[in-house]
Amino acid sequence: MLTLGDILAGLHYDLPPACGPHPAVTRAAAGVAFANVVVDSRQVKPGTLFVALRGEHSDGHAYVRDALKRGATGALVQHTEALAGLTVPILRATDPPSRARELAPPVLILVDDTLLALQRIAGYWRALFDVPAVAITGSVGKTTAKEVIAGVLAQRYQVFKNPGNMNNELGLPLTLLQLTDKAERAVLEMGTYAQGEIDLLCRLGRPRTGVVTNVGPVHLSRLGSIEAITAAKSELPAALPPAPEGTAILNGDDARVRTMAQHTQAQVQFYGLDPAFDFWADEIESYGLEGMQFRLHHQDESMVLHTPLLGRHSVHTALAAAAVGLVEGLTWPEIVRGLTQTQEQLRLIVLPGNNDSTIIDDTYNASPDSVIAALNLLAELDGRHVAVLGDMLELGSYEEEGHRLVGRRAAEVLQALVTVGDLGRLIGEEARDAGLADVYLAADNAQAIDHLRRILRPGDRVLIKGSRGLAMEEIVGAVATYPGATTPKAP
Repeated sequence: MLTLGDILAGLHYDLPPACGPHPAVTRAAAGVAFANVVVDSRQVKPGTLFVALRGEHSDGHAYVRDALKRGATGALVQHTEALAGLTVPILRATDPPSRARELAPPVLILVDDTLLALQRIAGYWRALFDVPAVAITGSVGKTTAKEVIAGVLAQRYQVFKNPGNMNNELGLPLTLLQLTDKAERAVLEMGTYAQGEIDLLCRLGRPRTGVVTNVGPVHLSRLGSIEAITAAKSELPAALPPAPEGTAILNGDDARVRTMAQHTQAQVQFYGLDPAFDFWADEIESYGLEGMQFRLHHQDESMVLHTPLLGRHSVHTALAAAAVGLVEGLTWPEIVRGLTQTQEQLRLIVLPGNNDSTIIDDTYNASPDSVIAALNLLAELDGRHVAVLGDMLELGSYEEEGHRLVGRRAAEVLQALVTVGDLGRLIGEEARDAGLADVYLAADNAQAIDHLRRILRPGDRVLIKGSRGLAMEEIVGAVATYPGATTPKAP
């Protein structure tokens, strides 16, 4: 359990280069203890450390009083302007360790920058545990890869992993502060919006094995170019320890990912559909919503696997997980068991829908690559193919091309298309130009819902997907018939 002494030690901890030697860290077990760490005062429970972050639209320092009222044992702050009148002891980074042992809760810990302090403390805490870590990054599929890899490793080890997509400069430190000595392997998803961010996350998480799934125009508006995205993702293999300790597991079917072999001193293993790769697959067969079957090859080994993962793109996920399993010492029976038992998808949920249709809920987020992968899955299913597709945000200069690319693929797969939003309209217009007759351009979710209720037929397979900002789960709630969904109303 994190203590005030640990926090003081963490504030003095210098994050080492990710690929450098792991420095010895001595536990500073002293003073007030904290059961968990949060950045939202509404999540505070007795024993919590509340971290007050300054954001673009709000300042967490305004919620310190609320956190203390809810039972927070302490708060990490970078100013006391909003805390006048609070008679709470203050610990500063310059204070001696004895000061940390003397204070009684609640305590304010005053630092120059709360986010940087949180990262330093998390790096220190991670260094206390000699747990081998696997890191995963990529433009699409990294969360699914994290879950499948964790499921494979769980056949032998106690596995620690990010909850949800806690994968950025804030989420990963909060995740690492939950690490305990029960963990035998850590599986850490890493995302990025900027150059240098994955390098920072590697300095925190210290992976010895890294997986890169692919490179695509996700967050292009922030990173500026596909070359910049490639460079940002390359920071993971570059941060790995040299061989033989470090291993980079790279998607060989992605030309940009292949180039990352030039930027690492780790051992490199490629996976994909080419027999020249270390792990490769053929004889791929889809069973629709029942999963995939394929033959996996590695050196002299060859075996047929049936996995509940959906869509041909999931074969790459399974290959990456198999590679990690071997690197981490698992046997083939353990790996096969992990791959055949996994239930993880690209946040995809299959639900019964209105008028005996089937709803495929993939609303968490969207990019051209992920939407085309979802359309490819839909093409493998029986029934009439219907999709509700919305804006794909943060594509920058690729915005129009990306939406029109999806529209052309939609015309090849679908019998009916509903689009939502101004950018979604580009998908619909392109699909119509490519020959799809049944296209409805909805201005918002409400119009899409009304139209769906009019057109859904028994046996329809309905994909719903768009960027998170469109809240397209509202559409799922209105046309799905699972418990808790919005009851459909007559049009």
